[in-house]
Amino acid sequence: MEAQKFVDFFSLKKGESDLKTEILAGITTFLTMSYIIVVNPSILSKTGMNFAAILTATVIVSAITSILMGIYAKLPYAIAPGMGLNAFFTYTLVLGKGVSWETALGAVFVSGIVFIILSLLNIRKMIVEAIPTNLQYAVAAGIGLFLALIGLNDVGFIVGGKGTVVSFGGFNIQTELFILCFALTMFLVSKKIKGALLLSIIINSIVVLIASIGLFKAGIIKSGIVTPPKTIISLPSFSLFFKMNVKEALTIGMIAPVFTFLFTDMFDSISTYLGLARSANLIDDKGIPINVNKALLTDALATTISGISGTSSGTVYIESSAGIQEGGKTGLTAVVAGLLFLPFMFLSPLLSFVPSVATAPVLVIVGVFMAKTLREIEWDNLTEAIPAFIAFILIPLTYSITQGIVWGFLTYTVLKILNGEFKKISITLYIIDIMSILALIAMY
Repeated sequence: MEAQKFVDFFSLKKGESDLKTEILAGITTFLTMSYIIVVNPSILSKTGMNFAAILTATVIVSAITSILMGIYAKLPYAIAPGMGLNAFFTYTLVLGKGVSWETALGAVFVSGIVFIILSLLNIRKMIVEAIPTNLQYAVAAGIGLFLALIGLNDVGFIVGGKGTVVSFGGFNIQTELFILCFALTMFLVSKKIKGALLLSIIINSIVVLIASIGLFKAGIIKSGIVTPPKTIISLPSFSLFFKMNVKEALTIGMIAPVFTFLFTDMFDSISTYLGLARSANLIDDKGIPINVNKALLTDALATTISGISGTSSGTVYIESSAGIQEGGKTGLTAVVAGLLFLPFMFLSPLLSFVPSVATAPVLVIVGVFMAKTLREIEWDNLTEAIPAFIAFILIPLTYSITQGIVWGFLTYTVLKILNGEFKKISITLYIIDIMSILALIAMY
């Protein structure tokens, strides 16, 4: 396709942009979110799923749905498997509840189908309007804190305490390397270097590899912390494709997980779209994001494709704002970002050796980014602040995103009723509360 056709198809002139700007914006977006290529497999592989196959699924979902977002919705928003949703998949569902990863993938697929139906019927608008804004902010921050806790626990920096719930894990080779890697990650991020998270993972992995070899040769450690890959390039693994167990995902006991995948994905997507649309000034005269229906449908398809290919739910990434800040205003930005994922499908051997001490700092920093929403909560209004705090704090403390969301909803409703603020509670929220109670019953 000639350059002029790109200009015409994506309406670059109408969007007051140009080909060069959109391409650079797409590269910027990719660099800021590319850490997911390594971090997502590192989290999901703890379930027993094959790292290389998860990496392939991650790349496919990110590439296909980002390109679809650009071509169909014509918006500069990139999509990839969501942070937080992958943590729920691994730590709450599979490791916490003993659900098989095949059934968990089935839950992702089912939630995607339901999301598609809700998107087509426009029911999601009713749901979104019913969810208190402060709870949305709190859940996002709570997931960020949860991710930071996971990262710190993975490297033994935070451990189960003796006489206390948690405690500092003490100084050892792993925690000392983590501190070094975290310092480097903080430096790169604070300098606002493009692609800082991915760059930190690469540099940290090399540092840990060198340290591992040196310490082993010096006799300080008995075995290497990491093992160099035997090869760099290999064919992608499609072993997880269509491995989801939809039949088990449709049982009564899976109501809660499907509920959580569906609504967490939906709330995260909608709030992200609103923020991105305003930062890019892609809103209509009524303040509604343009092409939001197509964007949400694309997001729903991302979740469905995720279940099929073998990863947790896909969702729009707030990191898309980096590309928008670089001037990206059209779908071409998302297309470029999506295309840049594809080469990494063949680099699974190189990426699979990345140690947890190299990725844990990224989880902590992502937690920092997600915690920014706390400043938006109405802390002076206790009928809003208390439910928000409950949702925020219970996500990490119960090691369950579901618990935080459910108790946040229920606390909000009860508190509003006790204060006579019945008008603040919609019929839709009452329905969500009933679903939340059913979810608790199903789980316990």
